[in-house]
Amino acid sequence: MKKRRVGMVYFEIERCKGCGFCVEFCPSGILRFSTTYNEKGYHYPVAEHPEKCTGCNNCGLYCPDYAIWGEASEDNPE
Repeated sequence: MKKRRVGMVYFEIERCKGCGFCVEFCPSGILRFSTTYNEKGYHYPVAEHPEKCTGCNNCGLYCPDYAIWGEASEDNPE
């Protein structure tokens, strides 16, 4: 039985300055910019396909403001 790594992505929207590193470096391609703004006036990332998140935390590793991070959970069968 094949297992798939699953995870969750978390956001601190008000910390975000809209640099786009998380969107650019997400290997699963689940992130996009919101159509609304945070209090600073920046478009922040949202998970367009959260079910595809692996929890790799690339988003958190590249975020200069600690505004986003991913966490992996246990492997689940597909």
